Amino acid sequence: MQKSEVQPVALPRVVDLDAIDEVRETLIEALQSGPVEVVAQAVERVSTNGLFMLLSAAETAKRSGSAFSISGASDVMVGSIEKLGLMPVFAPVLKG
Repeated sequence: MQKSEVQPVALPRVVDLDAIDEVRETLIEALQSGPVEVVAQAVERVSTNGLFMLLSAAETAKRSGSAFSISGASDVMVGSIEKLGLMPVFAPVLKG
């Protein structure tokens, strides 16, 4: 069995209700191909719904046995995660 290549998914500057549908569709497509690396360095604003969508994607990957990581999360994104008390659930997937 050939190992699937990691699918990069770059988050937009603003991950809010206006962007969430497009990001979700991109994540679903990437998760169907195997491991996913979400690139989050450009994030300047992220909604609570956006964070929960990422947690849902991480859980979907886990259930399918695929790797899921979030790399280069911006200070704003990390601050939002901490402010909401979600660091314990994000810590396993946050990379650098």
